[in-house]
Amino acid sequence: MIYDHIKNIGLYKGLSPALDLALEFIENVTPEVEVGTHPLDLGVKAVVSAYETSLVNPKGYEAHRRYADIQLAVVGTELIRCKPLPQVVESIPYDEAKDAARYADCPGADLVIGEGYFLVVFPDDAHEPGLAAGGVCTPVKKVVMKVPME
Repeated sequence: MIYDHIKNIGLYKGLSPALDLALEFIENVTPEVEVGTHPLDLGVKAVVSAYETSLVNPKGYEAHRRYADIQLAVVGTELIRCKPLPQVVESIPYDEAKDAARYADCPGADLVIGEGYFLVVFPDDAHEPGLAAGGVCTPVKKVVMKVPME
């Protein structure tokens, strides 16, 4: 997992061409980015969504096998709870079509994205997105970069 401010994004370049492409996208993205899926090269895609955060995520944690996620709120802030995959209990088995398994809710590290902070979660990082930072539900516009790990 990587949690840092966008001003330090250069520290993470050079690990892989796909990751570099995704990092460049979030480094230059603006709040005006259109909601939807934006395919890039190397199997990377940007998924932009707008919604209101919630006090609980009924789906719990999720983890992926084929993709790392880079998450950045371009409008508002969002709390994402994280925990190492071996420390969570599977509640819904892995679905290859969705590239996700679900895990029961439990305490974890609470990280806030937005205001320039981004989060990279790898396949061994369970994460629970969509939560209200500071316990206050607010609108967010978020970019999730899907970066192939193969």
